[in-house]
Amino acid sequence: MANVVVVGAQWGDEGKGKVVDIYTEYADEIVRYQGGNNAGHTLVVGEEKVVLHLIPSGVLHAGKRCIIGNGVVLDPEVFIMEVNRLKSAGRLQDDASLLLSESLHIIMPYHKRLDIAREAQSGDKKIGTTGRGIGPSYEDKIGRRGVRLMDLLDPVVFARRLRENLDEKNVLLERLGEPALGYNEIYRQYQDYAETLKKYVADTALVLDRSLKAGKRLLFEGAQGTLLDVDHGTYPFVTSSSTCAGGAATGSGVSPRAIHEVIGISKAYVTRVGSGPFPTELLDETGEKLRQVGGEFGATTGRPRRCGWFDAMVIRYAVRINGLTGIALTKLDVLSGFETIKVCTGYRFDGQMLETLPAKLETFAACEPVYEELPGWQADITGVRAFGDLPENARRYVRRLEELAGCPIVMVSVGPRRDQTIILKNPFEA
Repeated sequence: MANVVVVGAQWGDEGKGKVVDIYTEYADEIVRYQGGNNAGHTLVVGEEKVVLHLIPSGVLHAGKRCIIGNGVVLDPEVFIMEVNRLKSAGRLQDDASLLLSESLHIIMPYHKRLDIAREAQSGDKKIGTTGRGIGPSYEDKIGRRGVRLMDLLDPVVFARRLRENLDEKNVLLERLGEPALGYNEIYRQYQDYAETLKKYVADTALVLDRSLKAGKRLLFEGAQGTLLDVDHGTYPFVTSSSTCAGGAATGSGVSPRAIHEVIGISKAYVTRVGSGPFPTELLDETGEKLRQVGGEFGATTGRPRRCGWFDAMVIRYAVRINGLTGIALTKLDVLSGFETIKVCTGYRFDGQMLETLPAKLETFAACEPVYEELPGWQADITGVRAFGDLPENARRYVRRLEELAGCPIVMVSVGPRRDQTIILKNPFEA
């Protein structure tokens, strides 16, 4: 019985929410293992649009348990707002179906203030952070200064940690020209959060171990994308956590041996938010057409996404780093209407073809994409439900991407709704 990890195979925003929502039908438990509310997963169920930032996308399915693992950084205010919104919509009826790891780290007000202030002073070196406090929270985690959920639930421990952190963080804020934060207001506010959160808290690594031993099927949900991984992405223009498949084990407390399938989500083209190298970026009418037709505006920030042609170098890298066993190709319908479609098959730098993505940022930024051109199709494919019913050129495009990636395409999305999906192979039945 397979356990499946879903990861972004590009720079994020690939459509992981929809894919997780579809695969949830076959899973018993859905586990979010990294990131915070800097992620935005958009789901369309019928005519209803649901945007989730923290709670796993599987929450829209009755009878499933959703778990937020130790690798996540949690903003209590955002989590509580999301829970209340789901309850009001009748989407969350049983609190026992949602668990929080006692070991996850808490985003504090000083994290958000530092995040915004640092970015504001970065000038042309801006990373493109969402300002949600994600990076500073992970910084404190690695620096062993963080506040874990278990600390928040202990008033004495929380009081000590809050005072220690404010002594340090207020000095940093004042250096950045920001006013100091007061202890009392934060303490009272976060103790109120603790009262609400305590019913969701568990040793989730132990819970997952018991589930594995009971033969339950687990679905691990990542946020962001492979090229935003803090170790394997386009550093420093990355997020602050492990977005790759390896993060599913460390961010949830399960053994890597418990993972059987890894599905990488890739758009039929490429987008990126924020700064950093992007060899296939289109700064012309074609790029704007992709943005408008694809609705390429951030679910979390609303920022317009940078758009470009499909990059096979990026996908091959994602296949290797994650050990992908399949690719879910999204937004194929956005390419309908193009006379021809370009695909980047490789990079040229200083007159030489590169074998893989360069680690050095300056080299990556100077790479010249090498393209091949494929014929497009004009038909509206949003109503197609079988691969064989796609226009011939659409099928040829998908098969060429599969060939370039060196990995089978197991799902093709032709629209935002659940039913606008062609499943070629189910990883839970592998």
